[in-house]
Formats: sequence, C-alpha cells, structure tokens
Amino acid sequence: MRRPNGLAALLPDVVEIAEEAGAAVLVVYAQSDYAVRQKPGRGPVTRADLVAHDLLVARLGALVPDIPIVSEESLAPSYTERRAWRRFWLIDPLDGTKEFIAHIDEFAINIALIEDGRPVMGVVAGPALTVTYFAANGLGAFKLARGGSWQRIASRPFGEAPLKIVGSRFREDEALRSFLRRLGPADCVRMGSALKFCAIAEGGAHLYPQLGPTMEWDTAAGQAILEAAGGAVIDASGADLRYNKLDLRNPPFVASSDRAHAWHCYLP
Repeated sequence: MRRPNGLAALLPDVVEIAEEAGAAVLVVYAQSDYAVRQKPGRGPVTRADLVAHDLLVARLGALVPDIPIVSEESLAPSYTERRAWRRFWLIDPLDGTKEFIAHIDEFAINIALIEDGRPVMGVVAGPALTVTYFAANGLGAFKLARGGSWQRIASRPFGEAPLKIVGSRFREDEALRSFLRRLGPADCVRMGSALKFCAIAEGGAHLYPQLGPTMEWDTAAGQAILEAAGGAVIDASGADLRYNKLDLRNPPFVASSDRAHAWHCYLP
C-alpha cells in the first residue's frame, strides 16, 4: 500500500509503537506476579500498565516532540492548559486491565490522535490476539493480523439479520438491561477493551451501548477506527463523542455500525 502524505504518514510508525508496547505487555502477561494495586476510585493498575505507559510516552514523544500526550496512567494537565491544544495524543497504555488480570486475552493498547476535539487517527493493538486495528482520516480503517498484510475493514449496516450487540464483560447494570429490553431480540456477546469498537468496525457486530462510566482514553482510538470504517459513536443527543472536555469522563453513548438507525434514542 502506498504510504500517504501529511499527518496520516505517521500511522505506520504509530502502529509500530503500539505493537512494541504490546510486546512489552506480553512479557508481564507471561509472569505470575502482575504487581496489581488499586487506583483510588479508578480500578486496578498493574506493572504492565506502567511499562506500556513509559514506552508509549517515550516513543510518541520522540516521533513528534511538539504534540502533547494525555495518558490514563499520568495526571492530565488542567483544562486551562489543555483547552489551548489543537492536537494531542490520547492513550490508554493497557485497556482492559481486568481482562489482563483474569488472563483473558481481550486487552489492548489504545493510541488516538485528537484534533480540534475529534479523533482523527486511532490504533488498537490486541497483543495476545496478535491483531492490530488502525485508521486515519482520509485513509480508511484496517486490520493487521500476525504475518499478514493490511486488510481494509468496513462496518456492516443493520438490516434484516438479528441485531448483534457487544457489551462489557465485567460491567452491567439495570440501566443497560433496560436498554437491551427496549431493543428487542438481539444476540449479545461480552468482550473486553476497545476491541468492542473494532468488532463493529470489521462487520462482526452492530452495536455497543455503554451507559456506565468511561473516560476519553477508553474510547478515542476505537471511535477513530469505527468512524473510518463507516460507523459512529454518539451520545444521547445524537452528537458524536467529543474530546478534550473540561471533564474527561464520557457521557453514555452508543457505538453503531452506521448512522441510519437512531439507536441513541434508547439511551436514558
């Protein structure tokens, strides 16, 4: 494939960096002690989260020194500073830490490039599954499996076939159950991390509703990939998720394979 010009020319390097972080995470994954501890109010963190964070910050910083970085594993700058940023990296060094601890292979390294509040580039690497998804504005969405070549992917609009939903493995509450009841008959599969967005992006599912708390770094890379594949990630008002907000928490949202259905109307 011809290497693109402009900012998208960074994409092959960013894919390589994500896969390097994935390899470092797998070294920890093979060990018996993950050095698990709890972050106050924010779930578990392991040695793998921190190893991947250090690698990503160093490598992305060397790749483009003038683009700032926001990571789950570091204190985000104040909004007073961030609101002046037109462009920044938004990363989750180990998305799906609970899956990682449970030795379930559905964890990922997420890297997104945000421009003017929108994710314009995304990489989601699933190292234990030996697969990487990536996309950039104007280039499209792709999947790379071990030993293979870039394969273009596209979401599959909902038609007459049963609605296929992906949901979080470790999170479900009455609000989500009510949402699913309102939808009617559907096949539901539980998955970890931003790989849920990628399942929709490659045509394996139609919908991922998320009514619980998530942060911007949980969704940005997956949103970039899904949008480039033809899908959407929208809030209860029908607007696309935005980034670099005063509050880095996301509202409830629905990731879908197309914009033809008003799935957001089912959100509370």
